Amino acid sequence: MGYQEIANDLHSIENCKTKDVDKYNKRLLKEHADVSDLKDYVLKDQSVHRTYFQVSMGQCKTYAEQFAFIEENCDLLQDWWHVDQLVQFIKKPVDFDFAFAKAKEYVVSEKPFLRRWGYVLFLTGLQKDASHTKDILSLMKDDDAYYVQMAEAWLLCDLAVFNVKEVLKFTEKSKMDYNIMGKAIQKICDSYRFTTEEKEQFRALRKKWK
Repeated sequence: MGYQEIANDLHSIENCKTKDVDKYNKRLLKEHADVSDLKDYVLKDQSVHRTYFQVSMGQCKTYAEQFAFIEENCDLLQDWWHVDQLVQFIKKPVDFDFAFAKAKEYVVSEKPFLRRWGYVLFLTGLQKDASHTKDILSLMKDDDAYYVQMAEAWLLCDLAVFNVKEVLKFTEKSKMDYNIMGKAIQKICDSYRFTTEEKEQFRALRKKWK
């Protein structure tokens, strides 16, 4: 299917709600539609961005092929939601060693949204295994890009849900920028997934940066 036909279909969806776009994309997947023609338009017409990635990644046979597709199209990741939606499209479960090796490459990329993906990719469920917490924490580093900082803070908060002791220990020793650690602590303190005592422990650490 060509860009104009798909764009017309998407533009006709009332309010362009994500669930309706996903329903349309699933139809394209069922029909084995070729959406490669969208590539030249995804940054000009944001309405086709999700369709291009969701359908293309859905046609990949393995998560390894999906990661390769993301790398080939990383220049099309130009906003936070471009990256975060990928979590929904990845075939699960993802092998941790594979993901960790990829993340080590991504977090040092010159491209900020690929660096963001280097952290967000663990939210495919890999953050839930407490045995992986230390390895994931080893990837944390200062970054001057706002959307990378927010991804690190988000991941720190999610890691703490499943291994609060390890993340608390990391926070106590961390020398990372307050833009990351302060936001992580804020996310933890605002979350219903932590006890009052846990929140107080993290909140008390804010004075390190002040």
